[in-house]
Amino acid sequence: MAVRERWMESPIGTLHLVAEEGALVGLAMEERPKRTATAASPGAEDPVLAEAERQLTAWFKGERTGFDLKLAPKGTPFQLAVWRALREIPFGETCSYRDLAARVGRPKAVRAVGAANGRNPIAIVVPCHRVIGADGTLTGYGGGLPRKRWLLAHEHEVGQRGEAGVSRVEQGSLRLAPGGSGV
Repeated sequence: MAVRERWMESPIGTLHLVAEEGALVGLAMEERPKRTATAASPGAEDPVLAEAERQLTAWFKGERTGFDLKLAPKGTPFQLAVWRALREIPFGETCSYRDLAARVGRPKAVRAVGAANGRNPIAIVVPCHRVIGADGTLTGYGGGLPRKRWLLAHEHEVGQRGEAGVSRVEQGSLRLAPGGSGV
């Protein structure tokens, strides 16, 4: 199956979504790159990308707090473990890199966890923005600190409004793509 891509506008700018073999493999915050001869085919009709855009739109509106998408990020076993642990950080909450290192069973690998977090290919859905410094400060973010601030403030605001009427599926669950990593 071909790699498909789609761009969507969001409150934090243009999002670039990428799907391959029936699963979301990328979500980046970037401006639309220039088309090249090797660029992936457009994904206007791709069902994975259409569903990802639908769920992201609802998430940005505060209508859902999680995602129910097939994910298949590509990474090392350690990176995949870190990205799985990121998915366990509840909506509206944060943890430190040290906490995340402990969650993956590597409490001394704080820097390696930070590097894996920084290479997360599926931003927002795999919520790397929820990781902060041990002292509570915001630390680096691939999408830039203003976006990280916005994402955390958005989750706080939605959490303050309450979750009445949001089902468990809307809150998010995890489905594996065939041969997927479980992230």
